[in-house]
Amino acid sequence: MPSDIENSVREIPPEALDLLALPELDTLNADRARGAVCLWCPTRLACETAVDLGERTGDDGRWWPRACGPCVGRRAHAALYDHVARCEPCVDDVGRCVTGLALSRLVRRHRR
Repeated sequence: MPSDIENSVREIPPEALDLLALPELDTLNADRARGAVCLWCPTRLACETAVDLGERTGDDGRWWPRACGPCVGRRAHAALYDHVARCEPCVDDVGRCVTGLALSRLVRRHRR
């Protein structure tokens, strides 16, 4: 049965996940590339704690990055801050923008 954390990312549009600034696959060690360790910190991941960041494709092929909730929350917060400064609908109401709303939900769901 999928966890709430896994379900949360399935609700997030790819445009919002793209703003999290994932590292390139060829820069990752084997544990990070296969999702055993968070993309951004040394936290070992389990099915219950990993946040699935969706399927990615690139020059090196397909991969399925994963991260810990706190790192996703911090990345989403930084992406939201940057996005809101450039998005006219978000200036008035972040709820009017699909990307801004998705990033806000990621921040709320994964903050510590």
